Amino acid sequence: MTETPAPPRTSPLHERHEALGASFTDFGGWNMPVRYTSDLAEHRAVREAAGLFDISHMAEFRVDGPRAAAFLDYVLAGRLSTMKVGKAKYSLVLAESGGIVDDVIVYRTGDDSFLVISNAGNRDAVAAAFATAQATWLPASDTSTGSATDAPDAATEVPEPVEGTGTLTVADVTDSYALIALQGPEARGILSSTPGVEITGTPLDELGYYAWTAGAFDGAPLFVARTGYTGEDGYELMIPTAQAGALWDAALAAGADRGLVPCGLAARDTLRLEAGMPLYGHELSRDIVPAQAGLGRVVAVDKEAFVGKDGLSSGPADAPVLVGLVSDGRRAGRAGYAVLHGDDTVGEITSGALSPTLGHPVAMAFVAPAASAIGTELTIDVRGTRIPATVTALPFYRRNA
Repeated sequence: MTETPAPPRTSPLHERHEALGASFTDFGGWNMPVRYTSDLAEHRAVREAAGLFDISHMAEFRVDGPRAAAFLDYVLAGRLSTMKVGKAKYSLVLAESGGIVDDVIVYRTGDDSFLVISNAGNRDAVAAAFATAQATWLPASDTSTGSATDAPDAATEVPEPVEGTGTLTVADVTDSYALIALQGPEARGILSSTPGVEITGTPLDELGYYAWTAGAFDGAPLFVARTGYTGEDGYELMIPTAQAGALWDAALAAGADRGLVPCGLAARDTLRLEAGMPLYGHELSRDIVPAQAGLGRVVAVDKEAFVGKDGLSSGPADAPVLVGLVSDGRRAGRAGYAVLHGDDTVGEITSGALSPTLGHPVAMAFVAPAASAIGTELTIDVRGTRIPATVTALPFYRRNA
């Protein structure tokens, strides 16, 4: 008997999105806003002023205990044990084959405490990777696995470690929190003027990129990270679900005279593409190892042991590599379109669009190493028409400092 698929989950902000006239799409098992007005207008707002995104579909894991740092060194590709409290780091969860299970952001919230944020569609895969690593890396008596019911106390300023019985506790706290991204050149001014927001840790004007600070909103704990997925400066705000709606409303009101608009997944996708940021299921998958995707720098290959280390050296030397492609005109290559060198198919587009910021088509593609040098002239098969394209360095767009 065929099981009926579970309906998509909804964000704590769903009713507000409906009231704003959003169109929705299923993304990673969540019913999320794809746009409110115009993809182009929302994209430009982020580049020129600011955009507000609901990213509550992302998954959050707490990793706590005296062995937390060493455990993350083992289960993730990077070296997390050297990261300072208050900082963040991009990393990868790898399969034993060396392929990418997910890409994550890790925040060090204490000497023995970390927050790991993963993609919505990979929540179960990351949880399984953590559980498998726990089972093989530490004796059962030294580990504890929690769930959303083990969420930190909402009365504290910063999410505190969950209670465990051993030297390592991993808890999925996704359902206890909402995530809101405030992105764009006006983001700092808007957040600073949002009624009810108080920064209790490092002031925003002193907070470095890929760092976090503690705060509060109307008495609820507010985790403020200077991170994002748009290529612009901005913040990602984690707050208990009960206060998410009020924070969303307050931020929109504070940014009303600064050009802030609510933004959906369509604008988020073109923004991250211009910034050369990979998307799982497009540029990243279990069939792709980090070096192919230009992420070899993320892997601390000198670590004595970590999940996927042995598999990284077993791939073929001629495996396709990720490149940027730029074209003239208005016709853009889309995911799945073939890339050719002369009459030979040498690769495939993974993401592509007409860049709203640059005014010409851009794409990311996996191509044969022999066709990957910057300046190489290729063509894209756009529905039977060959469109000239040139290999270029990523990212396509870089914000002014």
